[in-house]
Amino acid sequence: MDKIIKNVLKKIEDAGFEAYLVGGFVRDYLLGIKSLDVDICTNALPKDLHQMFPSNSNSNTYGGFNLKIKNYNIDITTYRKELKYDKRKPTEIVYIDKLEDDIVRRDFTINSVCMNKEEKIIDLVNGIEDINNHQIRMLGNVKERFIEDPLRILRAIRFATILNFELDEEIIKEIKENYELVNTLSTTRIKQELNKILLHKNYLKGLTFLKEFNILTLLGISFNEITYVNDICGMWAQLETSKNYAFTKQEITNIINIRQIISDGNINNKKLYDYGLYVNLVAAEILNINKKHVNKLYNDLPIKSLDDLQITNNEIMELLNIKPSKILRDIKAEIVELILENKLKNRNSELKKYIINRKEM
Repeated sequence: MDKIIKNVLKKIEDAGFEAYLVGGFVRDYLLGIKSLDVDICTNALPKDLHQMFPSNSNSNTYGGFNLKIKNYNIDITTYRKELKYDKRKPTEIVYIDKLEDDIVRRDFTINSVCMNKEEKIIDLVNGIEDINNHQIRMLGNVKERFIEDPLRILRAIRFATILNFELDEEIIKEIKENYELVNTLSTTRIKQELNKILLHKNYLKGLTFLKEFNILTLLGISFNEITYVNDICGMWAQLETSKNYAFTKQEITNIINIRQIISDGNINNKKLYDYGLYVNLVAAEILNINKKHVNKLYNDLPIKSLDDLQITNNEIMELLNIKPSKILRDIKAEIVELILENKLKNRNSELKKYIINRKEM
């Protein structure tokens, strides 16, 4: 265990409270996976934590406590019970004093194993057995837990994907019967879970689950073949979607442009000029086009933007005796295309000569 994490646990214990690592960090530790996201549960109240960590911390809306130390993102949460939910958000909680009561509120057994600062494991729900058996199993009544928070349906599939685990029979049964609950989630939350599935090399397992459970159809998503790329826009570009999953304007532009390139099946000077290097490199990976070749094409471009054009707007307008207009935009686009096709040199004298000849014709 890293000294940074051990010191946080020790500080809480030295103040007279219990403190345990819990959740994904412990699960990943047992699987030999390094994680920088750390969850700590404790019977210390938020006010106590503020006294212990006054300068480098902040609270979230649920009374949780967050520390950022070097590369670690540490969330500290007081033992609690959620009494009421409204649209998957706990609207009423009470702080409690027993670790056992806090553990049973968690979602999956594999995320409910605890560890103290001496690296002693506390397993109250047979989570280690499920980790060893590579199985995703829900704590409590599965149907009730899904109704309580439908995001758990996608989380179950996500964990099965990234850990290459299997869903237990009860989870499979309840997802099949209650998959439509996913439709109550915001597109932002859906996208966050889908992104984590799509960016993992085992993405196909997750997509297969989503397809088998009719969740993809529910979400308006379909796909044929997908080539893995470590770029979320590249992965979404290979899906057909009928909904906007809270994409940013830039993401939408990138997805559209990547789709256009892979639809055409090739990369050339015009595409590199129009869409830029990043989009073309993502598309090249999908199309199995050598990325070094694409980089060379881009570096050898005779012109990369209108700013590189060796003739000014005023010079063009003077030669053609025109004012700023669509004609000016069209002639510049024509010149750029000819330069990209290597039919015209990007030199002021040659560009002027071309415009004069064009005018005479």
